[in-house]
Order: sequence, then structure tokens, then C-alpha cells
Amino acid sequence: MLARIYRPAKTAMQSGKAKTRDWLLEFEPASAKRTDPLTGWTQSTDMNGQVRLTFDTREEAVAYAQRHGIPFQLVEPKEPKKIIKAYADNFATNRRQSWTH
Repeated sequence: MLARIYRPAKTAMQSGKAKTRDWLLEFEPASAKRTDPLTGWTQSTDMNGQVRLTFDTREEAVAYAQRHGIPFQLVEPKEPKKIIKAYADNFATNRRQSWTH
């Protein structure tokens, strides 16, 4: 019953960064999921796969796991590179590529 503590990445469907500031504690799946032959829905016997706890800081998540004796793996977030651009750069005279329609 290994838990993962991480900060989620920005969703690819939106440009905002909502829900990326919190730290999550999720359990690794203990068994593979199967499809139900009658309905075709995915089923699992692992109830820990439904547990998803959120914390404000990494230290709170680690303290919770240690307090409850949960073995965990800490995944550090990768900070994206900031590319500073200005709209005026599209019309600069020293552009590397020519600007065309």
C-alpha cells in the first residue's frame, strides 16, 4: 500500500493553473482493473484507489503519511520554463524568421 505525494500538473484542456497549487496523496493501485463482462464497465477490488487527499503544503502531506504509518514516495514537481514574450516582438526588425501571412 504505497502512496504517492505529488503536485498535479496543469491540465492540457485549459490555459489556467487552477488546482495545481495543492499537494495530493494517492495510493498506487494494488491490483489491475478488469472490465465487467455484462456491462463493460471497469471494476476493481482495490478501495484505496478511490482515496485522494489534498494538502496545502508538502510538509503537511508528508506529516500525515508518517503519522498514519503510510509508506510514501515523494514526487517533486517540475517547474515549467517561463518564456517571456511581447506582442511587439512579432513586428521587430531583427526577427530570425520573416513575418508572413
